[in-house]
Amino acid sequence: MAIKKSELYSSLWAGADSLRGGMDASEYKNYVLNLLFLKYISDKARSNMDSEIEVPEGCFYEDILALEGDKEIGDKLNKIIAKIAERNDLKGVIDSVDFNDNTKLGEGKAMIDTLSNLVKIFADLSLGAHGALDDDLLGDAYEYLMRHFASESGKSKGQFYTPSEVSLLLSLLLGIDENTRQDKSIYDPTCGSGSLLLKASSLAGKKGLTIYGQEKDISTTALCKMNMILHNSATADIAKGGSSTLSNPFFIKNGML
Repeated sequence: MAIKKSELYSSLWAGADSLRGGMDASEYKNYVLNLLFLKYISDKARSNMDSEIEVPEGCFYEDILALEGDKEIGDKLNKIIAKIAERNDLKGVIDSVDFNDNTKLGEGKAMIDTLSNLVKIFADLSLGAHGALDDDLLGDAYEYLMRHFASESGKSKGQFYTPSEVSLLLSLLLGIDENTRQDKSIYDPTCGSGSLLLKASSLAGKKGLTIYGQEKDISTTALCKMNMILHNSATADIAKGGSSTLSNPFFIKNGML
């Protein structure tokens, strides 16, 4: 039975709550979404489904759950993530968050308790063959969390995500539909979590579009790349931009985008 989005959202916010006291909202979202990604790829691999991500032995989510109460849980979690990143050319993506940072997660027992509680939040979520593989999983979850994070941090919501309604409108204004040719591409110079790019690609039907994106924030770039993987768009080219993605665009060929 497919997981309900309300169930997923409830679990995500519970995870966010468990970290609330130690860091700013704009920071702890990364811990929650990284663990969601790890749970997703683990469940998909365990379901014996075609997966673009290879999970090495000892790096499945049950191995993460086994770290509950371990005095080295942060360091061991980092090592599990590093192995997955190494095996799948995901360095700088899934390993961009430090689960052993005592300045954010606390020291000693405080860190152990925080991480133990956090990993358990996702234990009962089914994201494999009979779970949420066909849903706009991380995109919807990311947008849901951004509404809360933006409110709590006092920052503009638009800085974090593009609402789905805006993504749909922009895609339609570009004339993207099921008749769009497969050799067409789409580029977003301020792509955030990639919601606009994914919406445009989905409107093009099974043929999809060649996706290019640029994002100046390191952690958001990582989340965007994970989002692409979760939506079977692992070939999307998402670049980490400089101080201004508009004045310093990537993907220039013969002086043109």
